[in-house]
Amino acid sequence: MPTMPRQLTAYAPIVGDLLEDHFMINCKKTYSDIPFAHRQHLHDGHCSLIHGHNWSFTLTFSCIETDKNGFVIDFGKLGQLKDWIEEKLDHACLFNADDPEIEGLITRYGFLFKVYIIPNCSSEGIAKHLHEIFDPMVRKQTNDRAWVAVVEVKEDSKNSACYSPE
Repeated sequence: MPTMPRQLTAYAPIVGDLLEDHFMINCKKTYSDIPFAHRQHLHDGHCSLIHGHNWSFTLTFSCIETDKNGFVIDFGKLGQLKDWIEEKLDHACLFNADDPEIEGLITRYGFLFKVYIIPNCSSEGIAKHLHEIFDPMVRKQTNDRAWVAVVEVKEDSKNSACYSPE
């Protein structure tokens, strides 16, 4: 059975990357084809309408020392992230927390869609939100040995946004 290659990157340190004479090691995991809708109620164009994409999320995991298998993160043990995505985002409709139409839409049509409300449902806001959700999960799972360094959100093949805390 063919195996999927792991994306590992070790790189020379730059300011902030060198900790106690160790190098950070990174790997990436992509979750693809996640269908959900959103709307940017303040946008002055078509993005103010509810519309959907097949989203992809690429998470970059980092560590200073790999686990006993030589992994930054064991991809086979990320089920909680996949489960969270399926529960919260799969076929959902995301809204900004300050969208004035949320209450009316939920009251009248809430039975037609799965609502998920976040501070900002732009690609940039979703990337930040996913980092806030996934980073603590990964840190807990690895006893703070590994963390989520970057979250890249692609709403389609042409548009993406990244979030990293530093």
